[in-house]
Amino acid sequence: MIMSSRSKAPGGRATLRANSRLQGTNAVTFRTIRDSTGGRARARWTAILISCLGLFATGTCLAQDRAFEQAAKLGRGINILGYDGLWEGGVDAPFRMQNLRQIRQAGFQHVRINFFAFKHMNAENKIDPAVLVRLDDVIWETIDAGLIPVLDEHDYGECQMRISACETKLVAFWEQIAARYAGKHPSLIFELLNEPGGNMPAQTWSNLAQRLLAIIRRSNPNRTVIVAAISSDDTTAIQHPQLPKDDRNIILTIHYYAPFPFTHQGAPWSPQLAALRDIRWGSDADRRKLTEDFNRIAAWGKAENRPVYLGEFSVYEAAPLADRLRYLTFVTRTAESLGWPWAYWQFDHDFALFDSVRQQWNTAVLDALMRGSTSKASPRRTKN
Repeated sequence: MIMSSRSKAPGGRATLRANSRLQGTNAVTFRTIRDSTGGRARARWTAILISCLGLFATGTCLAQDRAFEQAAKLGRGINILGYDGLWEGGVDAPFRMQNLRQIRQAGFQHVRINFFAFKHMNAENKIDPAVLVRLDDVIWETIDAGLIPVLDEHDYGECQMRISACETKLVAFWEQIAARYAGKHPSLIFELLNEPGGNMPAQTWSNLAQRLLAIIRRSNPNRTVIVAAISSDDTTAIQHPQLPKDDRNIILTIHYYAPFPFTHQGAPWSPQLAALRDIRWGSDADRRKLTEDFNRIAAWGKAENRPVYLGEFSVYEAAPLADRLRYLTFVTRTAESLGWPWAYWQFDHDFALFDSVRQQWNTAVLDALMRGSTSKASPRRTKN
């Protein structure tokens, strides 16, 4: 399937997936997390202890423990900066660094930094030094605001269509990023690639992911890394990557936009989506389908004994408001019941949770996301 985008052209994300998604119901990519409530948490940690005793390897056990700890700390999050002018040197373009503190004050614990690095690489695949300095600033300001930064390499478009070029650039990217942040910012999490899929076969992604992990581990042996699966609109058809069994400091990630005609109705970047109106969500059958999908994903995470992270989900603004809010509350509470951290798509632009012109939250959507939240992650106030 083609994993794609929720953003307007010229951002170009949505045009990759819009047509194929109209026929499907799900969008999924993978990770996992330690359960944070009551008996579920005790059962999870008992299982980890048994697993660790069977490993006879203290280092491996500690790495596994860290992956679940990091996943638990992620809690509630939001995607930022994918289509912002900051990377080209803009100021308040429209994201403002002060927004990070507003994000923390609103109750979020992490941000997923959507970084399109390929366009900032030269012919030798070296990242523009000025852009790297801007990335340094974003990571530093994120931590200083009490948030956990997830650095997501977001060039899924090229990686879904031009596999060889993607491999070359991804290897160059992670060689540079791993070296740059080696020994720095322990809370910083790396995400190898947003939404692998399209023309990239599952085995190719497994091989590439293992290669990238090996690059990172040479200089960042204790860094938590997020890895996605080749996704499918059908959660029964998701192709899981083959990950190193002795590398336990890995979180798996999923993205969820099912049912796509509901979550993307009225989106202007696709004629098919733009024509959709008044598609409802919230019946018992709707809730059962979402619960079944999430339980299927959770079972995969449990079988891998790795944490799962819901890295993207959303509903476009044209959907009926009551149904939109109902969906967002049900998604977040269901994810939390399974112990998953989550990140809403996105802070500004389209699907926006925040009005950058008025500098204020969409309070109805924010309340829907936070209402009844069971996340226990504590604030992070100091630089690392």
